Amino acid sequence: MKRLILMVSLGLFPRLLAAQELDISALLGKTWYGVYMSGQKSGYAVNDVAKNGDGSVTVSEDARFHITMENVKQDMRIFSERVYAQDGALSQVKTRVETLSGESQFDAVVRGDSLLMRSVVGGEALEVELPRPRESLQDAFKQIELIHKGGEIGSELHYSIFEPMYRKEIDGISKVIAIEERVFDGVPTKVYKIKNTLLDMGIDSISYVAEDGTTLEDEVAGLITTRLEPEEIAKDVNYSNDVIVSNAALIDAPIENARARPFLKLRLTGPLTEAHLFNDERQYLADKDGAYEFSAHLIELDGFVPATLPVHDASVQEWLKPSLFIQSEDPKLIDKAKEIAGDETNALKVSTKLCHWVYENVRTTFSAQLSNTLEVLEHMEGDCTEHSVLFIGLARAAGLPAREVAGLIYVDNGRPGFYFHQWATVWIGKWIDVDPTFNQPLADVTHIKLAEGDLFQQARLIPIIGQIKVQVPESVAPGG
Repeated sequence: MKRLILMVSLGLFPRLLAAQELDISALLGKTWYGVYMSGQKSGYAVNDVAKNGDGSVTVSEDARFHITMENVKQDMRIFSERVYAQDGALSQVKTRVETLSGESQFDAVVRGDSLLMRSVVGGEALEVELPRPRESLQDAFKQIELIHKGGEIGSELHYSIFEPMYRKEIDGISKVIAIEERVFDGVPTKVYKIKNTLLDMGIDSISYVAEDGTTLEDEVAGLITTRLEPEEIAKDVNYSNDVIVSNAALIDAPIENARARPFLKLRLTGPLTEAHLFNDERQYLADKDGAYEFSAHLIELDGFVPATLPVHDASVQEWLKPSLFIQSEDPKLIDKAKEIAGDETNALKVSTKLCHWVYENVRTTFSAQLSNTLEVLEHMEGDCTEHSVLFIGLARAAGLPAREVAGLIYVDNGRPGFYFHQWATVWIGKWIDVDPTFNQPLADVTHIKLAEGDLFQQARLIPIIGQIKVQVPESVAPGG
């Protein structure tokens, strides 16, 4: 859950100010915003626009979150700074993500036709060379450009933005969908309602922008709202929002024998799309009569012959490679995987050993951090995200293809419901779901898979966080 919050925040906050193409003097300085998650105050952000002596422009966003997770106070900070050269081209990006476990850094500098990027995650530095992004000052300040280039309902503008955590440039469209009048600082003000869509991610935000370019309010994916406020009001946050509970799909009564059930059928409603509908050997999820029918079976492996390590199947080699957050080539991960697996080459047995080891050795805590394998191995604590990224890192280090999975799982902690959760899928000759958080070498039927793959793929969950409802048939409830 916390990873999704970070993904929404990192680069998905609106460019809260907008600039005319040549003159941004009226917009220089700091502007403060309260940050609301699921309708509850959860933090604040300050945006700063500065014109430098060499004619370049620096735009920074500094967002602070003060939330709780299962009654534990959590703080997160996401700072982003972008520098645009005198000709408007993007020249530098700096991002810092601060959590309880430390700081992750993402720095990018344009050199000729390339973008040189250096990331430091889990204390490990990684440098890559990427194509020069198309992003310019006009992309960062797209909303006022849209207003001044027509500003009529239906007017639209294409833009692109480079996001360092994904190492991708993402295309989007801004479109005026309404024009209305609001009272702002006691004065009737023309306000443009603008819909911004990140095309590669399916994420929409709605911005309310005054004619002078000031964004009064912005709602990202129905999850996070930023609202223009005086500094002292923006910074007034009291840890009242428990993001785990506020975004869960709570149900009226507990599910009987949930973990051991051989079969489960549910009805889901909410803004699911084709990108969320995963069907495999374990689960079926499809649109039916305006809702979504979910059913799952407990997988049986009797008679199945697992693959032998090392795996040579070309179709799964991608999921053996290290990534920015799964540093599976690090000697510490390789040594630990060998220690746990020993001389075992049966893929299923290796997966099972790793699952048990992670469950038995990672202390369960709820912590706000940008999780990665090396940091979890060092600290050996965390929630489902930490359990999963450590398991996946060890699996890949052992030669076992594995990838991240996210969705919902049933939990009865006094407030029964389906909570956002992360687990893993592992290739043992076929893909199986594994949940090291609950010590399940074969995930139970209450796991509802809604995303699969790396962090960018998991971002498809952002538009549905807190908006899924689950109905349980009477036959599943106690006494059914």
